Amino acid sequence: MAAATAFALGAAAAAAAPAAQAQDEPTDLLTNGDFANGTSGWWSTANLTGAVADGEWCLDVPGGTANAWDAIVGQDGLPIVSGESYELQFTARASEDVSVRALVQRPVDPWPTAVEQFPTLTAEPQDFSYTFTAGADWTDGQLAFQIGRHAEPWQFCLSEVKLLTGAEPPVYEPDTGPRVRVNQVAYFEDGPKRATLVTDAAAAVPWQLHDAAGALVASGNTAPHGAESTSGESVHVIDFSGVTASGEGFTITADGETSYPFAIGGDAYSDLAVDAISFYYPQRSGVAIDDAIAPGYGREAGHVDEAPNQGDGAVTCYANACDYALDVTGGWYDAGDHGKYVVNGGISAAQLLSVYERALHAPTGDTARLADGSMRIPEHGDGVPDVLDEARWEVEFLMSMQVPAGEELAGMAHHKIHDEFWTGLPLMPADDPQARYLQPPSTAATLNLAAAAAQASRLFAPYDAEFAAQALEAAETAWAAALAHPDLYAPDTSPAGGGPYGDSKVEDEFYWAAAELFLTTGEKAYEDFVLDSKLHDADVFSGTGFWWGEVAQLAKLDLALVPNALPGRDEVVAQVVAGADLYLSEQDASPWDLGYGANGTFDWGSNSAVLNRLVVVATAFDLTGESQYRDGVFSGLDYILGRNALGNSYVTGYGSHFSQNQHSRWYSHQLDPNLPNPPAGTLSGGPNSIAGTWDPVAQRWLTDCAPQRCYIDDIGSWATNELTVNWNASLAQVANFAADQTGGVQTVPSCEVEYRINGQWPSGFNAQILVTNTGSVPLNHIALKWTLPTGQSIVHSWSVSLDQEGQVVTATDVAGGKALKPGRTFTFGFIGAKDGRPAVAPSFVGCTTG
Repeated sequence: MAAATAFALGAAAAAAAPAAQAQDEPTDLLTNGDFANGTSGWWSTANLTGAVADGEWCLDVPGGTANAWDAIVGQDGLPIVSGESYELQFTARASEDVSVRALVQRPVDPWPTAVEQFPTLTAEPQDFSYTFTAGADWTDGQLAFQIGRHAEPWQFCLSEVKLLTGAEPPVYEPDTGPRVRVNQVAYFEDGPKRATLVTDAAAAVPWQLHDAAGALVASGNTAPHGAESTSGESVHVIDFSGVTASGEGFTITADGETSYPFAIGGDAYSDLAVDAISFYYPQRSGVAIDDAIAPGYGREAGHVDEAPNQGDGAVTCYANACDYALDVTGGWYDAGDHGKYVVNGGISAAQLLSVYERALHAPTGDTARLADGSMRIPEHGDGVPDVLDEARWEVEFLMSMQVPAGEELAGMAHHKIHDEFWTGLPLMPADDPQARYLQPPSTAATLNLAAAAAQASRLFAPYDAEFAAQALEAAETAWAAALAHPDLYAPDTSPAGGGPYGDSKVEDEFYWAAAELFLTTGEKAYEDFVLDSKLHDADVFSGTGFWWGEVAQLAKLDLALVPNALPGRDEVVAQVVAGADLYLSEQDASPWDLGYGANGTFDWGSNSAVLNRLVVVATAFDLTGESQYRDGVFSGLDYILGRNALGNSYVTGYGSHFSQNQHSRWYSHQLDPNLPNPPAGTLSGGPNSIAGTWDPVAQRWLTDCAPQRCYIDDIGSWATNELTVNWNASLAQVANFAADQTGGVQTVPSCEVEYRINGQWPSGFNAQILVTNTGSVPLNHIALKWTLPTGQSIVHSWSVSLDQEGQVVTATDVAGGKALKPGRTFTFGFIGAKDGRPAVAPSFVGCTTG
């Protein structure tokens, strides 16, 4: 998902070796750093003019440059020695507050860097100092100050520049906060409440829980765990699950440390659920972002064929691989760059669609929270749930990526579209001057389109029948094309300007697309493909979890939760529950309640992997109602929200210490104080222990890190700190599940509902519902609520009045408005219409009383 800066793309400086013995007298590698001899030894790009006065070189920088490297001053030929530590010193000022890019690098492709910093300059001279340890021998090192990228002309003044040998090796000490690590947002009143204490104490130590006023609420002793490999720490566990108090501002004190504050109870996750989905609106391509809707994030439309954009309205194939052009305006910018990728967009759209589909079919689902007007998007008032509107923005882009009819690969989907070359940071979408190209079609992309569009079709059918039909046509066209071209694999390499998203194993994409098409149409051809797939009976939950390259789990989650008549569906349900049991067992073994990384490896985007496992655990709760799965989701969220080795909440705006410098070209406050940080509810990718994928920032600071500590909140670290649409989709699913546990449907335990299908014919069916009071007191004002399975609708009912909105049916006058006495049963029924598939019962019927 990586969008590297242009001069740091690909192979970057190797991890730092042990520093050489510091010299008694540091040597300055630069010539004329005090400008005593004018500009001798220095060079600048032709668009810069200036003069030296009183030991300071001031240059006039033109406005209107797109990239930092469009205006540079520097020195070449610097001898850099591997293992040696250096200190770069300089004094600089500017005629206005701007950020510049200071680099020590090799000036040859792929431009490996030893140091990359973005100092912010003001009108007053400031002294800057950066130390680094070289990871390679260079005879041709370069010092460069890249000072382009600003809209208006300005003046840059530089003095007292030195690059000194013999520096003390730099040491990165992250701010991990208190050694008592907690979920910095909220614990549920009726859920697990645990914290992790980092300590070398061998024996248990006492802990105290205080409220916001400092009053003692609870106390106890820690449970020593000892050395823990993923964090590299010795830890204890603090369990305060028995606490029933609620409120904000609680803290835990143990071993002389006091935690960050947190809440118990309340409705904290409703805000996170909204923010995680509202994240997508400012990611939209092809439309201006309205600051009134997303305050602080308004901007011009990007890539709409207006200069300097070359635009997405008529994009051709890279290297003249096709003779047509497509209008692929729209969709979401995938990550911190301006590229748009079908495989990543497909899974992201599907997970947002699943937020709504879960609300329809899960016992604690709450469709009202997702209604029209619930999110920060412009489509309010159209009668469509906002999360569906947001997902549609991406699904329509996916559909636009299909090869047109009449072409050689008609119906296939182009794998991606992105710039010809990497652009620098910061760069607003409307200021991107690069040419953009379609990359070749792939089977994986085509099946992502088929799966996401099929799911969109069934969910939009009650709201926009025309779009639902278009989406289904695109999905079935893509499916047929993929069957005809089953082995067009996306390569693991890519032209500059975009990540590869290579995938040469597409059995899982075929299985997922067939499952979604079956759930939407009920057609036997898709059913047969699902049942015949080698993945159908296979354990797909014991591997790495689901992500854009492994999507079989998505098929099984939907087959298990969405009502359907698949033969042997109970076996799919059992597989999902077994997968959740596996993830819970890993959580139980971790003093962080972390169901991930037990093998010692944290992958790129590890936070998304953690959350996607929690999606499986949440689905097991939806299927079984067993509380250990709900509690497992709550405990798993603790890690994301601060109970981790770094004491950091990985969600912007949530907690006392949170990620806020994610790799992005327009949420670039770290580089330009005039730009914002990412919006609240943005998930950071998280720890990445695979050193071969590290960026220069990670290579500089994260050598020899324990897996959980292989993270830095720096905009330059795309390997640990990028934002992406698929990672936020994982957060959206889990946050919305958590929010539903406080605001979803609360079914009365003594109200038992039996839903019978008594008869059916090709176009309809007869349903009977029996409501029994199994308790000891009368039930008053009974109301029922359920979601009709796909392809069904109400024709007429008897003994009760039924209201249908979308797929959701409500009965509010059950028992004729009278109390239902203990042991009594009230029966009503209806005639329903259906498509050609067998009629099936809904996932559940919720029963409430007034």
